[in-house]
Amino acid sequence: MNLIEYADRDMMMLDLADKLASELSSMLDHEDRVSLAVPGGTTPGPVFDALSAVDLDWARVDVLLTDERWVPETSPRSNTALLKSRLLVGHAAKARLVPLYGGTAQPEDSLADLSETVAALAPISVILLGMGEDMHTASLFPGADRLAEAMSRHAPPLMPMRAPGADEPRITLTAPMLNGALSKHLLIIGAAKRQALADALEADDVLDAPVKAVLSDMQVHWAE
Repeated sequence: MNLIEYADRDMMMLDLADKLASELSSMLDHEDRVSLAVPGGTTPGPVFDALSAVDLDWARVDVLLTDERWVPETSPRSNTALLKSRLLVGHAAKARLVPLYGGTAQPEDSLADLSETVAALAPISVILLGMGEDMHTASLFPGADRLAEAMSRHAPPLMPMRAPGADEPRITLTAPMLNGALSKHLLIIGAAKRQALADALEADDVLDAPVKAVLSDMQVHWAE
C-alpha cells in the first residue's frame, strides 16, 4: 500500500483524475478495450467531473460501478444515475456503461446476466474505490449476509449483498474481482477515514475490516 497525502481536497481530486486518465491512456496504447470501475456516492464527484473532460478514446472504455443499490435510476439513491450525470458526460459520454442493475424485483433475478457481462471484463484495468468509516468498501460491509463468500478467493465476480443498516439490497464486485484490477486506487477524506484505514491495517479478522482484503498494491489518496 502506498499512502499519498495531499495539501487540500481540490488538489487531490484533480491529481487523481489525471492519474486515472494517464493510466487508461497508457493501457489503450496496447489494448483494444480497457475498463474503469468506480464507486458511487458523492465523494468522487469532482474526480468524475475532471475525468469526463479528458480527451481519451472513451469509445474503447468500459465503465462500471464497484457496487450498486438495487433501485431504479429514477431513485435518488441510484449510483448509476449519479454516474451518468457526473462521469458519462462530455468526452466520456462515448464510454460504454456496464450495468449493475437489472430492473428485477431482487438482484438474484438478474445475477446471471449481469455476472456474464462483468466477468468478461476481468481483469479490470483501473479501479477506484471508496471506504466507509466502518471499513467497508464497495458493498462488502462488516456483518453483511454473504460477506464471507464474497471475500473468498473462490468468489464469483459479482454477488448480491444485504447488510444491517442498508436500506435496500446491494450488488457488488467481490474481493477477488476488486483485487484483480491491474491498477488500484482508494480515495478517502478526513481524519475519521484516515483512522479507519489505520484500524483496518491492524485488524485481526478481515471480515471486521473488509477493505483490508484489497489494500495490497493499493494507491491510497487522502486529504483532510
